[in-house]
Amino acid sequence: MWFLGMDVGTGGTRAVVVNAAGKLMGSASSAHAPFRAEHPGWAEQDPEDWWRAAQEAIRAALGSTPEPKEPIAAIALTGQMHGAVILDQNGAVLRPALIWCDTRTQPECDWLTERIGYERLIELTCNPALPNFTLTKLLWVKKHQPEIFAKIAHIMCPKDYVRYRLTGEFAIDVQEASGTLLLDVTHRRWSREVAEVAGIKESWLPRVFESPEICARIGAEAAGLTGLTAGTPVAAGAGDQGAGAVGMGILQPGSVSATIGTSGVVFAATANPTKDPKGRLHTFCHAVPGLWHVMGVTQSAGLSLSWLKETFFAGQSYDALNEEAAKIPAGSEGLEWAPYLLGERTPHLDPEVRAAFAGIGANHTAPHFVRAVLEGVAYSLEDTFTLFAELGIPVSAIRLGGGGARGALWRKIQAGIYGQAVEVLTAEEGGAFGCALMAGVGAGRWANLDEACSQAIEVAQRIEPDPADVAAYKHGYAEWRKLYPALRSLR
Repeated sequence: MWFLGMDVGTGGTRAVVVNAAGKLMGSASSAHAPFRAEHPGWAEQDPEDWWRAAQEAIRAALGSTPEPKEPIAAIALTGQMHGAVILDQNGAVLRPALIWCDTRTQPECDWLTERIGYERLIELTCNPALPNFTLTKLLWVKKHQPEIFAKIAHIMCPKDYVRYRLTGEFAIDVQEASGTLLLDVTHRRWSREVAEVAGIKESWLPRVFESPEICARIGAEAAGLTGLTAGTPVAAGAGDQGAGAVGMGILQPGSVSATIGTSGVVFAATANPTKDPKGRLHTFCHAVPGLWHVMGVTQSAGLSLSWLKETFFAGQSYDALNEEAAKIPAGSEGLEWAPYLLGERTPHLDPEVRAAFAGIGANHTAPHFVRAVLEGVAYSLEDTFTLFAELGIPVSAIRLGGGGARGALWRKIQAGIYGQAVEVLTAEEGGAFGCALMAGVGAGRWANLDEACSQAIEVAQRIEPDPADVAAYKHGYAEWRKLYPALRSLR
């Protein structure tokens, strides 16, 4: 038997097929149209475009597998978190979805916090009101487009809309639901109190499932469009961070991942819902039933490097930039980068702060700027590790993912800044792979996610920190932490 996992991302949808031994058999992707940004801080996508891309990715992934092909025993979905998809009573999309990086909703955050109270909101949902979360986007629609809000019959997140088109069922997993600001994260159920204050009817909310739990089956129409078999079980899946953590084997307390994509995320599994009274970390249900996780988010991690390259080094390869940056000593000889291109989540919760280089001297060359960006992003992720230590969250092993795991220099920089050995996997296939493992658990191939990951995931390399780097970065981090207060004072 084979299993299919699918990731409805921001830039595109990816589907992977995994066999009963947890090995990748095929994969394919389909790009999305770029998100629309009519005003600064706005970001919207058309859910119908996700559905189109999903069909293409599934058909192509199935076609990419070798002969003899085996039937798909189950599928599961992941995708970009926090998006607000709203449907009417007929299941029609009422407006383009406000996606995760849409930050127009600070006034709605302020209103909700005032109505419920900062501490009470964290008690109810484990998280403060942030512009990225689904509920604040719904409140924006309520205030600015009341004629659309009045027609709402169903609310869901991006990958759950694709599941609806595949199955006709309204469902969500506890990990994804944690990022809506409507879930009682401690008790893994919708928060009636938050919904009532916000004016969200409970009937609009989909049924909540644990991530490996079967929640729906492929419908006849979707089967014809995708090549899947009608009646194929569909597991609940997880948001991109939860599914990506499963795909990296970050399952039990003490295991941590540091993943650098467009944004950067430090993710730690926890036995209990650890609440930061100041709301600097996100506390969500884990995709592993009965566990939770905390995570810190750097808004512009990989984005910092891609911005630098496209703005100042167009035509040069990342490999060439890294090769020259590796010749610069740790600490970039005092040059610093604050990676706040889109504001910052952890630990500052500040959507308005902006990025800056600091300490520029006549001795600094182009490679200094590249290395400073790599270090500035890792310093920002170190902010989350600092919070973990403050809150007593254990860190026994760190695995690297995304672009930050692919380059030798960035791996070395992270080991030095975190002051701890880091691991990279033989094949890091991301959230779609993690979902394929969830589908296998849902179908009964593996008893649980620990068993699935122990068979499917292999460590390729362990990078020990260079003692000289650790010493340089301890001083560098202390200096770097002075940047945010200085930048905040400029507003």
